[in-house]
Amino acid sequence: MSFNKITLVGNLGRDPELRYTPQGTPVCSFSLATNERRKDRNTGENNDITTWFRVTLWGRQAETASQYLTRGRPVYIEGRLRVEEWTDRDGKPRHTLEVHATDMQFIGGGRGEDAGGPPAKAAAAGTDSAPEPTDLSDDDIPF
Repeated sequence: MSFNKITLVGNLGRDPELRYTPQGTPVCSFSLATNERRKDRNTGENNDITTWFRVTLWGRQAETASQYLTRGRPVYIEGRLRVEEWTDRDGKPRHTLEVHATDMQFIGGGRGEDAGGPPAKAAAAGTDSAPEPTDLSDDDIPF
C-alpha cells in the first residue's frame, strides 16, 4: 500500500491562470510559496526559507480559484505531490514541486469576501453549506 498526500498553507506567487481542456474541463494553475523560519547556528539570526510549489486545480475548484484568488492571497491546499524534472535552456537539470490539488480552502479576507463573494468554505468546496442560524441571542452562546 502507498499513500501520497500533501497539505500546504501559503501565499500565491502569481495570479491563477485558467484554461480549458479540449473536452471543456476547467484547469487552473498557480504558484504557491510556503515559508519556514530557521535559526542560523553560526549567527543566531532567524532566516526565512521559502519553498515554491506549482498547484493545479480541476473542475469547479479551478473556476473558483480563478475567480477569487489573486497574487499574495493565503490559501490552504491538499493534494498529491509530484516532482517534475526537466532541463533548462542552459542544459542544467532542474526540478519543480507540483501539487495536483484535491481540496482548496480560502484563508483570511481578500477579494472574494471583501467584494461580497461566496463564503470561503462554500466557494472552495464548490458545494452548498448549511445555513447560518439567525435567531441566536447572547444567552444561547455557552461562553
